Amino acid sequence: MTKIPLDSLSELASRVRGTVEFDEALARYTTYRIGGAAAALVAPQSTEDVVAVLQFCNDAAIPWLALGLGSNVLISDAGFDGVVIRLGKGMDWVDEDVDGPEVWQVGAGMPTPRLARVTARAGLSGIHRLIGVPGTVGGGVVMNAGAHRQDFSQTVRSIERVDSDCTVRTVPTDEISWRYRSSGIDRAIVTAVTFGFEPADPRVLERDIQRHYEWRRQGTPFDEPCCGSVFRNPEGRQRRSAGQLIDAAGLKGFQVGGAQVSDRHANYIVNRGTATASNVKAVIEAVRERVLAEFGIELQLEVRIIE
Repeated sequence: MTKIPLDSLSELASRVRGTVEFDEALARYTTYRIGGAAAALVAPQSTEDVVAVLQFCNDAAIPWLALGLGSNVLISDAGFDGVVIRLGKGMDWVDEDVDGPEVWQVGAGMPTPRLARVTARAGLSGIHRLIGVPGTVGGGVVMNAGAHRQDFSQTVRSIERVDSDCTVRTVPTDEISWRYRSSGIDRAIVTAVTFGFEPADPRVLERDIQRHYEWRRQGTPFDEPCCGSVFRNPEGRQRRSAGQLIDAAGLKGFQVGGAQVSDRHANYIVNRGTATASNVKAVIEAVRERVLAEFGIELQLEVRIIE
């Protein structure tokens, strides 16, 4: 698969402390369990590692892709002929009490559900309702992930990011273009996030977590290979969610190959075990066409498709 010279990739491995794998299948790194191989996959251990990888890619004119836990993405069956930068272990640290007990700095590789539980146990509210949101803190910031009337924009004080020119910057929240399921961050990698939480009773937060987690467990196919929500909820006066529109169009259970619109929540397309990226894309197009034809609403993607 690799078109990039192996001696170049070997040079990449010498530049970072983190691990580097060549011709690595990406299906094992995505919640869809779908995706061909990457020319190289790097697991950085620090912001300095991220800078080194981007500098290498810039020097060698090699494309790169940032990846967290692999939710909210659909990677091509052909893979990615470039360098995948996977922020996970090593970038999942927590620094408590950085500016008072309610202010924490968190590595971008921290899983959002884990942070939700840790902060709730510490008596800090602001992210606990995101217990069922898959993915990392860094990815959650980039897409402004949210659930149950809570999203990242409400608690982020600042982010550390590495821009495509390898500049490391600290950006305050009022300079981030927060929107529904978007932050405006493009061609940059978030490496750390500073949060400002609110104090609350840990027992109340734990009950809230359990309620929302139970809703997620019963109402979504969280235990099946999927990317999370596929479509954004329509904005404006349209009161029905994307899932409700798809359900009303009679598409629950609709299937192409191994990809199926979930019977539990119509805004989820699940991998029944043999799905390819092409199967998922075929379901996506069929759903968009049906909803547009029946309701005059063009659904917008929440999942990011990597060709």
